[in-house]
Amino acid sequence: MIGWVPVCLGVGIGIYFALTVEPDALTLAIVGVMGACGLILSRIAPVPVAPLFLSVSLICAGFGVAKYRAEAHAAPVLTFRYYGPIQGRIVQIDRSASDAERLTLDQVVLSRMSPDWTPARVRVSLHGTGESAPFRPGDTVILTGHLSPPSGPAEPGGFDFQRHAWFLELGAVGYTRSPVLRLTAAHDSSFALRIFAARMALSAAIQAEIDGPPGAFAAAIMTGDRSGMDQDMLEALRASNLAHLLAISGLHMGLLTGFVFALIRFGLAAVPVIALRWPTKKIAAVGGIVVGAGYLALSGGNVATERAFIMVAVMFVAILLNRRALTLRAVAIAAALILVWQPEALIGPGFQMSFAATTALVAVFGALRRFDQSRIPKWSRGALSVVLSSFVAGLATAPIAAAHFNQIAHFGLIANLLSVPLMGVLIMPAALLAMCLAPFGLWGVGLWIVEQGLRWILAVATTVAARPEALSHVIAPQPAVLPLIALGALIVVLVQGRARFAGLAVGIGAMVLWGQSTRPALLIADTGGLIGLQTAEGRALSRPTGNGFLAGVWLENDGNPVSQAEAASRPGVAREGRVSIVTLSSWRITQVSGKTALAEIIGCDGSDILISDQPEIGPRPCLSFDAVDLRGTGALAIDVSPSGDLRITSSRAQAGERLWNAHQEAVRLPAIIARDQGEPSQTHAAAHQ
Repeated sequence: MIGWVPVCLGVGIGIYFALTVEPDALTLAIVGVMGACGLILSRIAPVPVAPLFLSVSLICAGFGVAKYRAEAHAAPVLTFRYYGPIQGRIVQIDRSASDAERLTLDQVVLSRMSPDWTPARVRVSLHGTGESAPFRPGDTVILTGHLSPPSGPAEPGGFDFQRHAWFLELGAVGYTRSPVLRLTAAHDSSFALRIFAARMALSAAIQAEIDGPPGAFAAAIMTGDRSGMDQDMLEALRASNLAHLLAISGLHMGLLTGFVFALIRFGLAAVPVIALRWPTKKIAAVGGIVVGAGYLALSGGNVATERAFIMVAVMFVAILLNRRALTLRAVAIAAALILVWQPEALIGPGFQMSFAATTALVAVFGALRRFDQSRIPKWSRGALSVVLSSFVAGLATAPIAAAHFNQIAHFGLIANLLSVPLMGVLIMPAALLAMCLAPFGLWGVGLWIVEQGLRWILAVATTVAARPEALSHVIAPQPAVLPLIALGALIVVLVQGRARFAGLAVGIGAMVLWGQSTRPALLIADTGGLIGLQTAEGRALSRPTGNGFLAGVWLENDGNPVSQAEAASRPGVAREGRVSIVTLSSWRITQVSGKTALAEIIGCDGSDILISDQPEIGPRPCLSFDAVDLRGTGALAIDVSPSGDLRITSSRAQAGERLWNAHQEAVRLPAIIARDQGEPSQTHAAAHQ
């Protein structure tokens, strides 16, 4: 039954995040009563039905934990676009998707803004800032920059950055093009900031010792600091399915703590007096937990590392309790702890891929124990285990990676076989050796070994990524696909007997549903500055530059991630200066950029829909959207029904009225707009009421 505990918790958490309305007090009371009744009935009901009542109780508990976590992260969110002075304390340094250095600040002060309305944290990307003061964790800095509220999904049903930012307590994001000045140096920092400062100092020392990409890679795996990683390196690692080596997750934590465990155990066993009198295995397990906790603290304690530490801690505690360390029970305990501690992790790819790989590996190797392996030569068993591990983990995580990132790495198995063993037998032990020798000034020996190993991995990544057939791209699946795939896999792993084959049917059904997924005929950016029409050649965009992030997301979700310039060169969008016109069935849609171009449009210029990136479009004899309207609706997806009516879906309608977007006034639209529905302008006016 314990294997189903995290599953039931996950169902409750998933229900909470799938709602389109924030649950009120009455709903929470009903859920609480159901949970309590389920728990009581599970204690008094007959054995065959008791697990059903306990499942209901756990589902309600998952729902309540998710709601509590969301409320606990309530913090002010900026409600307008801000430009002016920004003051704050540095609590995080990383890089943006555009490869710019990025600072996360707390203790924020904004000009002419009450502290009660000021975001708890803001994140600022540094673009062309010139010479800035050296950044140190805990420093209070001042700069002049642009801030705006966290944006919603790039398209209806897409990744919700507003929700992601809510749990990070990020109330605004933006950029600056001016130098960042240190106002005051770090002082009286918290324990977390002192650890952060130590981590960044260690990262800088590693990159000073190891030049170039290997140094940035070494800093990432040893400290969790990825600020030195450039986008070309990241793309090569992703294309070769080696990006997981960057995350301090189960692989790194397991290799490091496993090496320490073996080192302590065999070291103590070499001393007969100790080996005969002391529980060396349990002492080694305690040593593994201590080293893992230190690695967790030093690496910044992100979600992936927390998952990894909990899993190795459960494994070592099992050793202390004389239980088998690697079992589905241990995996279930780790998953349940994480879901209670951070329920929002459930909807992220990190949690999904980590536990998919771990569950598959434990299940497969557990099943193999029942087979006679005496015919397999002992010298080949290690190599076969590595091959099988890479294959099983890759197969388990492939659907999740494809659903989230819209790509499949065809040579990922080969790249992992050439890289992962090296990480385990050479790089991580050498990194540990370097840290042990650092107090004596001799860590260069270990870092030299780390550098050679990482140069090999980077060479494998760049060689594999350079092949034209290295990647294939897939369309974004429907929302139900991933939950169905997970359900099918869980039935196969957790159900006993022939009934487990029902999981295969569920999984096949999910893949069929994925194959039937379609993309919106027309997408409209929430800024009003970009539209994209789906054509036989792929999505044609209205602009070759601008709104680049949105354009990239659209094309990736289409399974066709070409450059924005190439997508803009496709036929389907008629461009006349800053005016773009598309025809969708019998509907004509015009998009206008800039105040001057909008002023030249008389009425709607014969179009049925007019879109502008300006804040005020004025009365028009058609369905019209300006920047203010789109801020309330979010990005739009438009399709044409078989009867010729327009079906409009907004990101806001898909996301619903939740805590993380409550700061943003919603604009509701009718789901279907027919030509015989009246004047389009009347329909639009009704939508705003």
